[in-house]
Amino acid sequence: MKEINADEFQKEVLESGKVVLDFYSTECPPCEAVAPKFEGLAILYGNDIKFLKIYRQQNRDLAEQLGVKSSPTLLFFNNGEQVAESLSGGIKRSDIISNLDSMLSASRVNEIKADIKPTISDFDVLILGAGPGGLTAGLYLCQAKVNTVLIDIALPGGQVSTTHEVSNYPGFIEPQKGFMLSHNMSEQTKLCGTAYKVAVDVSMVDLDKKEVVIDEFETIRAKRIIIGTGTSPNLIGIPGEKEYKGKGISYCATCDAKYYGDKEVVVIGGGNSAVEEADFISKFASKITMVHQFDKFTANMTAQEKIFANPKITTLFEHEPRAIIKNGDKMEVEVENLKTSERTRLISDGIFIFIGMKPNVDLFKNKLELDSWGYIKTNEDMQTSVAGVYAVGDVISKKYRQITTAVADGTIAAISIAKELN
Repeated sequence: MKEINADEFQKEVLESGKVVLDFYSTECPPCEAVAPKFEGLAILYGNDIKFLKIYRQQNRDLAEQLGVKSSPTLLFFNNGEQVAESLSGGIKRSDIISNLDSMLSASRVNEIKADIKPTISDFDVLILGAGPGGLTAGLYLCQAKVNTVLIDIALPGGQVSTTHEVSNYPGFIEPQKGFMLSHNMSEQTKLCGTAYKVAVDVSMVDLDKKEVVIDEFETIRAKRIIIGTGTSPNLIGIPGEKEYKGKGISYCATCDAKYYGDKEVVVIGGGNSAVEEADFISKFASKITMVHQFDKFTANMTAQEKIFANPKITTLFEHEPRAIIKNGDKMEVEVENLKTSERTRLISDGIFIFIGMKPNVDLFKNKLELDSWGYIKTNEDMQTSVAGVYAVGDVISKKYRQITTAVADGTIAAISIAKELN
């Protein structure tokens, strides 16, 4: 795999037949998550398609010319023409494969996939999700000499790794960078001896058999399963949101705020995430307009005070977005005044959406007892309604979702399992 710059784009991409190009950034958890998938697929498909990387922060002009507004972004080319759909943000391995397959003949695709050999691995405990809850469970189980594997579709850290600053985690006097806090948690668990299988696609989960299939070829079996799959950002569900995800719309300030220096952005939301991330974005952007459906923020008062004291930030209370339109290099949000029903358009350079989270339970929601909001119900030992299956962290039904509560959940589940197995 080769890394190029903008000066080499013509020769290496436009004049080089079949090419896939990865625009990546530093301090970008989704970029780190896609990197091993990209490298692994380069081994499989590299004889037919050229795999290239380009550092977005040092090649901004080219990125903007190609409409790249988010990191990571994968672009696919065939004889100088862009083909397939560009992929941005939390990119799945299966989506990359689908695009690569579309660039080759069916017979060649079959030949490539024939080289993939199924494997089976056995562990005592399988932890699905490497956020604070999963990492803590892995640490406690490892120290109890329980053979444990951590599986995650991204890199370890969960939502913490995309939080720019954490000021309320015990033991640290100064606020900690989210990615460093999650990195330290991960390294502690890894050094203990817990096995890691991260940045993978989870193809199948069988809670009864205690089996998980990753990347469509490796089956992992265990005696116990801990689910710590966390949550994902909610979508607004308005016209233009899906079309412009990664092309002017972002859900990660840590990843993309740096590209809006001296530019104007719109932030949608009014909870802790929206308010705290808007303050972070203001370190780069020249102007921020927040759009919130209620007449006041729901974030904590400390975060609100910082927002109200920030001259770069204004807020439209009691407004809701109705559509997102891309007009040249500008992004437009059509918003409705909930009092008057009047609609206006906000013109900006980019849009950040922070409107809450939803539990990641799609692979097994029909197997577990859930609450009315779709979160997994557990008992005091973190056991779910399925024997031998536990759940921890933000994915479970509870009143408060914090890093500290996830860590507590992981501790409880691990101690409970260790006592059972020993």
